[in-house]
Amino acid sequence: MKSGIHISRVWSDDDIVELRILVSDGVSSFSNNAYVGHPALEDAVASLQIFKSQVHGGLLDVRFGEFGPEYASGSFHARFHVPAPGRVFVSCEQESEFVEFAKKEVASKATLYIKTEPALLDRFIAELRAVSAGASDEAYLEAV
Repeated sequence: MKSGIHISRVWSDDDIVELRILVSDGVSSFSNNAYVGHPALEDAVASLQIFKSQVHGGLLDVRFGEFGPEYASGSFHARFHVPAPGRVFVSCEQESEFVEFAKKEVASKATLYIKTEPALLDRFIAELRAVSAGASDEAYLEAV
């Protein structure tokens, strides 16, 4: 498995898209599904487009789905950070759908960290824009 963030469209309707998000740091990986509304996915692409021009010190949070047992499916939260030109650091928190386990509801969780570069982020934004528009089913942010 290549390290990075792999996003695949599972299905969609007029209101929402179900995404499968797999994050791998090259040693560990975690995969989950999350629901996101079409406007929220478009906003994430627009925010990433603005973020990529912040040469130093930029921060951006991207969230698909919500954390907690009261929400359907799982959740994904990525914090993009540019501490210095030429490097993009991404902290990813993920949570699976809650399921019954013994006498309670539980979800698997993971936090993974990847590093990438601005040119790879540009490609990812273009691929995610295509997923948002329905022209593609996959986007990949390659880690370095």
